[in-house]
This record gives sequence, C-alpha cells and structure tokens, in this order.
Amino acid sequence: MKLASLKTGSRDGALLVVSKDMNRAVVVSQIAKTMQEAIENWDATRPGLDKVYEQLNADILKDAFALDVSKLESPFPRSYQFLDGSVYLHHMEKARKARGAEMPPNYKTEPLMYQGLSDRFCGPTETMVFPDATLEPDYEAEVAIVVDDVPMGTSKLDAGKHIKLVMLLNDYTLRSLTKTELPKGFGFMQAKPTSAFSPVAVTLDELGNKWDGEKLHLPLISGINGKQMGQPNTGKDMFFTYLDLIEHACRTRSLSAGTIIGAGSVTNQDEASGFGCVAEARIHEQMMHGKASTPFLKDGDEVYIEMLDDQGQSIFGAIRQKIQTL
Repeated sequence: MKLASLKTGSRDGALLVVSKDMNRAVVVSQIAKTMQEAIENWDATRPGLDKVYEQLNADILKDAFALDVSKLESPFPRSYQFLDGSVYLHHMEKARKARGAEMPPNYKTEPLMYQGLSDRFCGPTETMVFPDATLEPDYEAEVAIVVDDVPMGTSKLDAGKHIKLVMLLNDYTLRSLTKTELPKGFGFMQAKPTSAFSPVAVTLDELGNKWDGEKLHLPLISGINGKQMGQPNTGKDMFFTYLDLIEHACRTRSLSAGTIIGAGSVTNQDEASGFGCVAEARIHEQMMHGKASTPFLKDGDEVYIEMLDDQGQSIFGAIRQKIQTL
C-alpha cells in the first residue's frame, strides 16, 4: 500500500491512498483524516486502507483523481520525533575525516544517532531554502522507517513488528557548520535544517523480497541537475540494521507512533556505486586528484532522489527539489 498527504492549508494535510502506479489517489478521511491519525490507530485503520488500495488499483473508485505530486506534503508533514542514525560506516569514516574528527571509540558496538528537527518537513517537490550558500549545503540520500508505538526497552528480537512504513529521506546538512558545531559536544542544531521525504510512504509488503525483515536491498539513486551522483545499494555495507536502530532508540524511552528513523547516508565500499552526498564525492576527488571539484549545493540547483523496482518503476516517487539560497 502507498500513502501520501495532500496539501490542504492545514499543518498536517489530508491522508491519501495512492495507486501502485502512482497515477491516481483518493482522500480517505472516513478512515483517518491524517497520516498521524492512521499510524496511531494502525491496527484499526490498516484493513480499511488496504481495501481502498485494492479498489483504487482496480480503478473502481468514483472519487479517485489524478495524482499531482507537486500538491503533496511530506507523507508526515511533521512528526513527534525524527531520529537519524549513521550505520553505513564507510560514510561516517569519510565525513569525519573531512572535518578532521576522530571516530567514536564505540562506533562499531552501538549505532550513532541524533534527534533532528521534526516540527516541519519540506515537501518532496518544495523549494529548499538555505540562509547562505557559504554554509556548504549538502544533501544526504537515505531510507527511513516509521514505527507505531514502541515500548521502552523493546529488544531487537521484537523490534521488527513495529515497523509499519518506509520512505526515502533527504537529510540536508550544512557542512561548514558541522566543523564548528559538533566539537562543542552537544550534537546537531544549526547544521541540520529541515529534511525532505519521498512523495509516498509504503507498507513493507510493497517491497516484496527486497525487504528482508531488517533492511532494504535496492539501489538508491540520487543526483544534482540531472547528473547522477550515485546508486549505492541500501542493503550492502549496512553495519547496523533498522532493528538495531529501534532497539538503540528505545533503550531509555518509548517511541510514539509516527516516530521516523533514518539510517544515514547510503554508501557502499565499492566506489563504483557512486555517492549519496556531495561531501563523499569531494573526499574521493581530494584523495584521487589532490583537490575537490564537485561544488556544494548552490542557488538554482535541483536535487533528486529515487528508488526503482526490478521493473524500473518508481516505488516511492522522487524527491525533486530546487535549492534557493538567500
């Protein structure tokens, strides 16, 4: 099943069920008015949503309409909690090397995670505004999960049953600020502005055998101004899985329904797969040629992130955003 949120002028939009081919959609306020309402009552709402999805794909719903992705909010226009990890250690090692930072001593025994801004997310085709191009804006192509209510202390063994939805994520980073902000020892604040998510969130059954219960095994395509930056496989070189991330996140707190958990910028050790952010490309160029040539994001650039199934069809729709610097 594919779900989205329609722009309505309200902060949370209106819940949509979207057809498998992403050509049609229908408002389902009779089941749940918003995505947050649906996830908070998932056991009650899921059967009705599944039925609508089946009817929508059969093209028998009179109130269905053509889907215009530009009229969509983020699937969750805002969330009570957004957590992002860094489980592709090759990316973490490169990013820290670029700013002259040492790796944490326990980075291979427990996941690195931060709590990010979540009171408003950027829509999948909405212009992303940065205050200053000198802050070195960068994108990070990721995959995120959405959970229902997770009790404190939930083990890895039980974590999988709480994963309800999957989305693509662009976790924007202002690279110049990480160099001054993180050494303070109090985590991200200014260096991590709002994030953006794919047009639709999908249930696990939409992913078929590409979801193995802990992670997703498909290339994540990203690029700038139509030029592909990379297509690393999300299941390769993932040191910790989504189950590890859930267990880590709920060690001392419960997670409320609708909590979003990202796994960090996707990268493979095989550099033939390319890169999931500008910083990695620049580090590679520095190592190979003595200087970086790929610029950070600038005014007028367009970032895209997408994932295709084995038949070449878009699973989540594309994050496609123009960049504006003030």
